[in-house]
Amino acid sequence: MDPRIVITGGAGFIGTTIAQRFDADASELLAIDSLHPQVHKGPGRPARLPESVELWPFDVTTAQPWDALFKLVRPRVVIHLAAETGTGQSLHEATRHGSVNVVGTTQMLDALSRSGHVPEQIILASSRAVYGEGAWEVDGERYYPSARSHADLAAGRWDPHRADGVAGRPVPTEASWTRAEPTNIYAATKLAQEHILKAWTIAHGCALSVLRFQNVYGVGQSLDNPYTGVLSIFTRQALAGETINVYEDGIITRDFVYVTDVADAVLAAIAKPPATSQTLDIGSGRSTTILEVARLIAAAAGAPEPKVSGAFRDGDVRAASCLIDEARSAIGYDPSCSLEDGITALVEGSRAILGEA
Repeated sequence: MDPRIVITGGAGFIGTTIAQRFDADASELLAIDSLHPQVHKGPGRPARLPESVELWPFDVTTAQPWDALFKLVRPRVVIHLAAETGTGQSLHEATRHGSVNVVGTTQMLDALSRSGHVPEQIILASSRAVYGEGAWEVDGERYYPSARSHADLAAGRWDPHRADGVAGRPVPTEASWTRAEPTNIYAATKLAQEHILKAWTIAHGCALSVLRFQNVYGVGQSLDNPYTGVLSIFTRQALAGETINVYEDGIITRDFVYVTDVADAVLAAIAKPPATSQTLDIGSGRSTTILEVARLIAAAAGAPEPKVSGAFRDGDVRAASCLIDEARSAIGYDPSCSLEDGITALVEGSRAILGEA
């Protein structure tokens, strides 16, 4: 078995962080990335990717480069990060998301089959988005609300209600029991990835770790991409001295997890593969409102108090957070970066990046 590890989307935000966190020489890693200009603005090799990492620039939706790769490389692990990630963008560029996320995955698997090679493990970077609105609760009774419609959002009906109109409270997700009910096209493609990989790995005797990431943020996330993480958008606004625009009523909740904790979760999954498959939630274990985190960023950047605008984005969910007990038990996942420390690092690191631009 080739000792190397293939990382699809390896020149991106999470992929380069994984490479930087690798204990061994990063020459063990081989990165695949299309270097799409929406993410990679400038020419040349991304500076965040260690020089010892071999980079193959190709589009995962194309069969020929996959075949060439697996003729030369028989990886023991594939970390599958390559994906289109924009929630709002997926609603009007559905083909792009379906092609990269779904067809890109099947092209990889078909090429593995043609090569006759089965890795020891595939690790999928999935998303908390697969849960949709997740489970909510009223008086101890759980229910799964429908997706919020455009009419609901336009009328300021922010919280999803039970069928009888009663509003509940969100329940943190746990992969072992929370139903996956995507509410946007991006989320649907991520769930499709999970199903496709489960079917292939079971048939071929390959271990599979599905890691459902919560909202990942940190230094190195694109500050220019309009469909990047919300904290990068907030940070760029704040560092420009602008007032951060907070959507809905400010009480949207998310679990923000720092990118180094996510990278460490991937490394932990490599070290402790399951016998067959495992699906784990990877977050900080802390639920935070959008307004709260906007205030933290504004204070760190010396920007004005954020403004709650009532604007909204179709396809967004009201609340998303998770419990991390299952990940802690299965792979020893133990996030170490607090939200306050992460925000400080994000703002100061982004200030330095923008100063160099």
